[in-house]
Amino acid sequence: MADRITGIVGAGIVGLAIGREITRRRPGTRVVVMEKEDRVAAHQTGHNSGVVHAGIYYPPGSLKAALCARGRAMIREYCAEKGLPYEECGKLVVAVTAADVARLDDLERRAGANAVPGMRRAGPAEIRDIEPHCTGRAALCSPHTAITDYTLIARAFADEIVAAGGEVRTSFPVTGVTRRAGGGLVVASGERAERVDELIVCAGAHADAVSVLAGDEPGPRIVPFRGEYMTVVPAKAHMVRGLIYPVPDPRYPFLGVHFTRRVSGDVEVGPNAVLALSREGYRRGAASARDVRDIAAFPGFWRMAARHWRTGAKEMYGSFSKRAYMRAARRYVPEIGARDVVRAGAGVRAQALDRDGSLVDDFRVNRLGPVTTVRNAPSPAATSSMAIAEHVLDVIEDGRAP
Repeated sequence: MADRITGIVGAGIVGLAIGREITRRRPGTRVVVMEKEDRVAAHQTGHNSGVVHAGIYYPPGSLKAALCARGRAMIREYCAEKGLPYEECGKLVVAVTAADVARLDDLERRAGANAVPGMRRAGPAEIRDIEPHCTGRAALCSPHTAITDYTLIARAFADEIVAAGGEVRTSFPVTGVTRRAGGGLVVASGERAERVDELIVCAGAHADAVSVLAGDEPGPRIVPFRGEYMTVVPAKAHMVRGLIYPVPDPRYPFLGVHFTRRVSGDVEVGPNAVLALSREGYRRGAASARDVRDIAAFPGFWRMAARHWRTGAKEMYGSFSKRAYMRAARRYVPEIGARDVVRAGAGVRAQALDRDGSLVDDFRVNRLGPVTTVRNAPSPAATSSMAIAEHVLDVIEDGRAP
């Protein structure tokens, strides 16, 4: 009997983690990962800040909370096994106003419910002990928050898939999915085609479009947001030892501009969150006519924009003005200003949006017979990737007919 073939659309860290998990859980299944770019980790994974989150922010009982906790431990063990970079540099979530302190109290309760390891409250003196150049009224200290290189991890996952007899097929943009009368599916890429017994869609910024090709419902829709970074000049990079974050606004899924040390030793500031006019709009001014039409035609976008236009305008202003961008960051590290940073790279967050305009915050996975679609996998998806893989396989296996 021929091997069972599982197709996966998308060679980001989530798709590759699922492919790796299949090779481990289902010996004899051949995994074929289909990726439209010429390399793995080309988009969200390759533009990730590298933070391994500890689970401070996520609602207790949510998939994010559970899978982040499990995924963090798995990523740490995997990096140790493979000799990949993993540094527990720690994080401070810093309150600088009375309103921040009130929200910090709520965040502390949430983090406690999520059993964030080693977390403690810090006052101004301890803030200075941990981060001598940081100012604040109070902070949550998460000593086990870490940094890594998710591109290297994704490549290691791909190597394991290939070693197990699978394939990572790059330059294979999916243009159609057809269900065969006798079972299974045909995944097309122009004139080329791949026959598979089941399909898992992990298409990131294109998750909605590819999922619809595979027979899923239109919603939620993806609206892309570009996150732009600054890099601190080497002369001042020593002023940030680990990670310094603001207290997030609970109305938004974005964490706000923050300081992040990278495994390279660089220190980044960012990201902001600016509406992108292309699903791959890493450069300011980049636009796709098709993506603009998709955004403009979706009622959920206009409902979201009506609620949050002030925040959007503020983010847009910061995108064009380095001084405005750094104004918020200087509340935490006053000695690093606009003259001390240079513009760096950007990422695109694939933000799922429901038709009523609400931002989808938790992971969302759908199953339709032989097709499983990962419809929303924002941060902490990289941290949680190995646990998401376990969850997706559980969803598939629990849905099988006895």
